[in-house]
Formats: sequence, structure tokens, C-alpha cells
Amino acid sequence: MRAAEEVQPTKQRALMLALERRGEEWQESLEELARLAETAGVEVVGTVTQRREKPDPVYFVGKGKAREIRQVRGDAGADVLLVDGELRPGQQRNLEEAAGMGVLDRTGLILEIFARRAQSRAGKIQVELAQLSYLLPRLAGKGTELSRLGGGIGTRGPGETKLESDRRRVRRRLRILQKQVERIGKRRAVERRHRQEAGVPVAALVGYTNAGKSTLLNSLSGAEVFVEDLLFATLDPIIRRVGLADGREFLAVDTVGFIRNLPHQLVAAFHATLEEVIEADVLVHVVDASHPQMEEQIDAARRVLGDLACAEKPTVMAFNKCDLVDDRARLTERAAREAHAVLISAATGEGLEELLRLVGERLEQALVTVELVVPWRAQHLLSEAHDRGRILAEEFVEEGVALTARVPEDVAQRLRHAAGAGERGGEEE
Repeated sequence: MRAAEEVQPTKQRALMLALERRGEEWQESLEELARLAETAGVEVVGTVTQRREKPDPVYFVGKGKAREIRQVRGDAGADVLLVDGELRPGQQRNLEEAAGMGVLDRTGLILEIFARRAQSRAGKIQVELAQLSYLLPRLAGKGTELSRLGGGIGTRGPGETKLESDRRRVRRRLRILQKQVERIGKRRAVERRHRQEAGVPVAALVGYTNAGKSTLLNSLSGAEVFVEDLLFATLDPIIRRVGLADGREFLAVDTVGFIRNLPHQLVAAFHATLEEVIEADVLVHVVDASHPQMEEQIDAARRVLGDLACAEKPTVMAFNKCDLVDDRARLTERAAREAHAVLISAATGEGLEELLRLVGERLEQALVTVELVVPWRAQHLLSEAHDRGRILAEEFVEEGVALTARVPEDVAQRLRHAAGAGERGGEEE
């Protein structure tokens, strides 16, 4: 058979399962699950729902509905059941037996996408850690099998290797991965320290997945960052230098996108990556203004930022894709409710000058004013104050240099410490 005639692998087919709960946006959540399935390369061939206020402790849905899924599966020719929720290990096993096919919950599906998206060694390590943390409690009763579905999604496994079913061996692998993630965190901490010493502030691009952060980074910096209309197109932090109109520069960091109910295993495993958000001077919250669930996505991103203790960081709200919005007046009114917001289009360049002006303002507001005497023996701190802040006044005095400056808080702390040590040294003499 010629190469052109080779049979392409059949796309995996999935049923989706969701609970209809009063007062919840279950339909929007189900639509997002379909987008996740598309990102994972799965074709959705049907949907099953049940009205319940809380999941059944045994099957997630009622026992009768679980058996009904088996019939629907045969009619639709489905291979896997995707559940819009988080299943306990027992629920997952029971639902698999009742439905007669592999089952993957929302967390498992997101982990699958991360496994496919991870390109760098650091990204693969972090994904493997998250997958094993998720799969470990699901090993019971699976014999030598750790992968869930016997083909297609759920069977790649961390690192595309055959995983040991023995819990002790898996825990040993987890410990190894945790140490590797710790080393990744230490290495990135050193890189951040070097950037701080270089005197360039950092603005982290954050927001819901597929809001356009990578496109924005490309537009601001002229970089060629991978961009695709898929969820979680970017996993590893990407850093580019961006210039402001007044000649100052900052580093823009593109980070992993957020999503509602972001699996806690991912938050833990990607902590070394999310620290770029934690350590940033300013956040640029990129919003897909054209999305019908824009407000829900804003709330979901803010919840993740709250979990990272970043909710109070200086922030600029960038309402992206404004060129795709019909009711601009309504969007303008919505943006006006934020303290620092701008309508932009990363694709066309609209609003980017105003965005940079706001980022510059917020970077300035992230500085604190210090007025003190830097002793002679700590003069190396003066160069850091010059590099990372703005010198308002400088005068040579007997004890050192009388300095008035606006600098980042970490520099201010070192200056205060040096000034305090100088005063104590003078008293002792």
C-alpha cells in the first residue's frame, strides 16, 4: 500500500455526561467539556444528562441512568464516557462497569490535554507528577493496568511509558518527580533573581485559557510564540522583553491558562511555573471579551489568582478580541467598572498603546518610596536602586549617601536593612 493510501487512525468517539443542577451554569460547563474533548482529539457523539442536585455516591448518576448509558453507548458507537465533574475512584470504577466503557472525568481529561501539550522536559515532569497524583488512588482493582481506557485518551500515561501498578513503586516515582519539580522551582528562582538584579520589572499575562495571551505577547514583543485556537496551547512560561514609550522596559511572561475547576493536582504540580505569576510585579488579566461566558471566565481566573494569593497584586484588565464584539458600548461600560482596564485586540493592535501606558503606571505604583542613608559599605545597593527604580534625590554625607528613591519592595527592604545596620554600627562606635 502506498503511503498516501495508508489508513488513518479512527478518531475516538465519546459520550458526555452531566448533572442538571438548579442555579448552576451546567450547560456552559458542558459546552466547555466539549471544547476540552475537541482539544484532546476526541469526537463527541452524544450527551446524557440527569436532573439531580448532588451526585449519586455510587454511580455519580442514578443506577438506572448508569445502565441506560450502556444502551446509548451502543447506539452512538462511543468508546469513552466523559463526565462533567470530578469522580471519586469508586464512582469511576462503578460507572465503568455499569456503562461498559472507559470513563474519564473533567480532571482526567484536562490532565490528558496537558500530557499532549507538554513539550519541554520541565513541562513533562510536572504533567507526570499531576497524572500520577490523580491516578494513584484509582489503582485498586486494576491489576497491572494503570491507564484507564485501553486505547485512545487515558492510555498514553505519564511520559508515554508503561506505569507500574504497584502502589509502592508509584509512590517512589512520585517522590522522584517531586524532587525534580523542586529543582525546577529552585532553578527558576535563580533565573528570577538574575532578572531582578538586571533591574527589569515583570508583568505576567494571566487569564482564562484561550483568551489570547500568547497572541498578545507576540504583538507586544514581536516574538514568535506558538498560537493556536485550542485550550492550553501554552504550558511553559515564555518571557519576552517589551519596551514602554518613556524608554523603560519590562519582561512580559506568558503563563499557563486558567480554567474553571482547575485540578488541584495541576496547581500543585505546576507551582514552579505559577510562581512566575506569584513573583510578578504587575498582572495583565487578559479577558476574551467576545466569549458569551466572559464574566464566568473572569470569576474563574480570579479564583485561581486568589488561590495563589495574587488577588491583590497591581492588575490591568485587558478586554481582548474587542474587534469581535458587536455591542462595543456595553463592553466599554463593563470595562469602566474596573479600576484599570482597556479594550484591546491583540490580533489587530487596537488599544495596545493604551495597555502599555497602563502597565507603565501600574509598574510605577508597584514601587515604594524610601528616604534613608545608605552606608558606604552597602554602596552596591545604590546601583540596584538606580537599575530597578527611580532616584528622586541623592546626596553624599559623612555616613554614606542620603537617598530618596522609588524602588520595588524587595529592594526597599534591603536598603532599610543596610541603613539600619549602619545606624547600629555608628552607635556602637
